[in-house]
Amino acid sequence: MRAASVAQVADGTVTFGGGNWWWTRIGAALPLVALVGGLIAINVVQAENRARELADVDSALLTDELPPAAYTDPGFAQFLKSEASANKN
Repeated sequence: MRAASVAQVADGTVTFGGGNWWWTRIGAALPLVALVGGLIAINVVQAENRARELADVDSALLTDELPPAAYTDPGFAQFLKSEASANKN
């Protein structure tokens, strides 16, 4: 039975021997998997926040009594967002 070497130093580099090349491949792919998972999680959280903001605007529109001209005002959505954030505090 041949013992696997723990480390071999050649040309100033350290390599792990003993036929465990798949450990190095897993070690190289693990940061990429973590990055992709993190990006997916960020995307999901941002989508949920955006949906929540739109739901707040819709509920404010449906529960408030406004003249029809107010719905065509360009700053109306911004007003609703600022009013909703003021009510939360």
